Amino acid sequence: MGNASGIEAKLATQAGLPFREITTASFHGAAPWAIPSRLARLSRGTAQCVGIVDEFLPQAVLATGGYVCAPPVLAAWIRKVPSVIYLPDVVPGLAVRTLGRCATVVAVSFPRSTGFFAPGKAVVTGYPVRKELFQIDKTASRAKLGLKPSEKTLLVLGGSQGAHSINLAVGAILEDLLDVCQIVHISGQADASWLRSRRDELPSAQAERYAVHPYLYEEIIDALAAADLALARAGAATTGEFPAAGLPSILVPYPHAGRHQELNADHMVDNNAALKLADADLGKGVLRDTILGLLTDDVRLEGLAEGARRLAQPSAAQRIADLLREIARPNQPTQRGSS
Repeated sequence: MGNASGIEAKLATQAGLPFREITTASFHGAAPWAIPSRLARLSRGTAQCVGIVDEFLPQAVLATGGYVCAPPVLAAWIRKVPSVIYLPDVVPGLAVRTLGRCATVVAVSFPRSTGFFAPGKAVVTGYPVRKELFQIDKTASRAKLGLKPSEKTLLVLGGSQGAHSINLAVGAILEDLLDVCQIVHISGQADASWLRSRRDELPSAQAERYAVHPYLYEEIIDALAAADLALARAGAATTGEFPAAGLPSILVPYPHAGRHQELNADHMVDNNAALKLADADLGKGVLRDTILGLLTDDVRLEGLAEGARRLAQPSAAQRIADLLREIARPNQPTQRGSS
């Protein structure tokens, strides 16, 4: 269940999983006069989820943080189906803090996150990532992506929606960067066209060292494996995927995401796994100097890589699976022939 316009719809379909669209509503930053209509949307989404629960008869519900998980968790609570909410960020948002009262268990990535919930409610599992990230082969991944095997490699990662200010800043300093590294740039759909035009303006020797992708699905594993350094926002995935790949990073928290990304970045910085830059500083030469400084300092780069590897939690997915088995209600017949 999820938002039809969210990345979950596409990923579920690609994985061969049935997907059900639900009505959702975010209350973050909502004006007072918008609250009634959003409450109505939340009620409508919850009713939809109750219908899906009645049809599917699940033994347990797994919800991953944020406002999209509100209707499924409320529906599970109404129908007395046990549920696990997974919190990927260091600090829970309003939705997870509120829904934590309805969930059976809250799985968290970080020990410090347990303090936001009632005693015994939260369990530290770590951030689950695909097992392939713990089995990476840099040489093989570079070959798959058409990269040179011995060149320093920078991954610019904007997430499914891209990161416009990062894209602008990188686009402005491409010539300087491409003198010392090859770049895999996951730009998001909105900026892919002009970045490809920017690539076409480069000297041919530099243009062939710069690959632009609107988004990568399965190939993202190879992109993470191939890189020596990543430049990215500080979404929750960075706290799990970069450590799993042992990937040093420069993190630029999205300034309009509340404090979530700031605290995610601080967690990485405090553990010597990343450097943090402010979004407002991207156009001031700081980004260029930071990237080039790291890529030309192997000792410092390896120190950040080691810091990232120490944060890896390869058993996180198994821990969440174990939680679901522990809380699941007994087997029962379902209308789909499975549970």
